[in-house]
Amino acid sequence: TLIIPMTNSGDTLQIDTPENVSFDYNVSGIGSRFMAALVDTLLIALLQALLSGAGLLLGQFELDSDALSSWVVAVFGLLAFVFFWGYYIFFEILWNGQTPGKRWVKLRVIRLDGTPVGVAEVVVRNLVRLIDFMPLVYAVGVTTMFVTDKSRRLGDLAAGNRIELTSYEYVFLFYIVKN
Repeated sequence: TLIIPMTNSGDTLQIDTPENVSFDYNVSGIGSRFMAALVDTLLIALLQALLSGAGLLLGQFELDSDALSSWVVAVFGLLAFVFFWGYYIFFEILWNGQTPGKRWVKLRVIRLDGTPVGVAEVVVRNLVRLIDFMPLVYAVGVTTMFVTDKSRRLGDLAAGNRIELTSYEYVFLFYIVKN
C-alpha cells in the first residue's frame, strides 16, 4: 500500500507564555487546507442546489402578480448570497475557527498568539477570500501560501491568524493499493 500524506509540513509555531510555558502548534500544509476547502465547497454547492431546487419547485406555482414573483426571486437571490458568504463566517464563529471541512480534516483557525479567533478576524479573513480567489480558483491565495511563512493566504495575513493542524493524524489524499 502506498499512502501519500497531505499534511506534515514539519513546521511548528512555538508560543511562549508569560508563565514560561511553551505551546507548540503544528502548521497545516496546503494539501490539508485543499481537502478542507474541497469539502466545504461541496457542501456549499449542495446548499445552493437545494435552494435552487426549492426555487424551481416554488416556480411551478402561479404567483398572483409580477411584484410577488420579483420578491420571491429577490429572497432566493439573497439566500444564495448568504449561503455563499455566510457559510465560512457562520461555522468559524460557531465552531471556534472550524468549518465542516476543517473539522473533518482536523484543522482550526487560530490567532498568531495561539488564542482562538474572534468575530472580527473571522469576518476579515473571509471577506478577503474574494481576493484570494482571483483570478480563478484561489490562484492568488495559493501563490501567497507558497511565498509566506506558515502557508498563510491573504485572508490569514489580513486578519492576523493562521491554520493549525489539531491532530497528529495524517489525512490521506490517495490510497493506492497494489495487488
